[in-house]
Amino acid sequence: MTKTSQTLQIFDDAPYQTEFTARVVEIRETAIALDKTLFYPTGGGQPGDIGHLLMPDGTPIVVRETFRDSKNKNLIWHEIAAQPEKIEAGLMVTGSINWERRYQHMKMHTCLHLLCAIVHAPVTGCSISPDKGRLDFDLPDTSPDKEVVTTQLNELINASRNVTIRRISADDNDQVQKLTRTQLVAPPVIAGAVRVVEIPGVDVQPCGGTHVRNTAEIGAVVCSKIEKKSRHNRRIIIRFA
Repeated sequence: MTKTSQTLQIFDDAPYQTEFTARVVEIRETAIALDKTLFYPTGGGQPGDIGHLLMPDGTPIVVRETFRDSKNKNLIWHEIAAQPEKIEAGLMVTGSINWERRYQHMKMHTCLHLLCAIVHAPVTGCSISPDKGRLDFDLPDTSPDKEVVTTQLNELINASRNVTIRRISADDNDQVQKLTRTQLVAPPVIAGAVRVVEIPGVDVQPCGGTHVRNTAEIGAVVCSKIEKKSRHNRRIIIRFA
């Protein structure tokens, strides 16, 4: 692997796009890296995308996971079951993500930003799946009420607020720290910039995940459980209604 290998993150600015064409830049026994991709790599509590790549001769390659290189964070790997015989660097392939799964992740990830606007405490953990999501909060002295959380979340969703994306310099430490809600995970830095997701008047924080354009797309949700995981930690679980 060369130090200059990198993957352009198409999903950052085109989260609703489902197909793309890209060039193979690196190959492992069970993974392929491309010069650009729509496949979101596992990170920030959001699972990596799955789908398939199509070779020029029509041979499909199932992508069962997507992840960043452990050393070169600008390179994204697409995990496959086995390497096709004819695959090589420079080959052009067509990629297609599992849109239904991705869209569920987009809706839930956006919903968890709304949850951050309701619960005013540092975030200590996050997990997203197609049917539910959860955030862990540092809340030593109190525990939110499930019904209140459900009502407030749906009010914000039904307010049909737009979701916007902007970027700030990774060198602007004061601004980055001011916006960061997570305690244990540093904001992702790509090409010297930190991506900021904002729901004007509701929530703003660094985030590398995929989100919907408007909160109304999320649909109805319910706070299904609030757990006390430790003396400080409260886990809030949200499901689609």
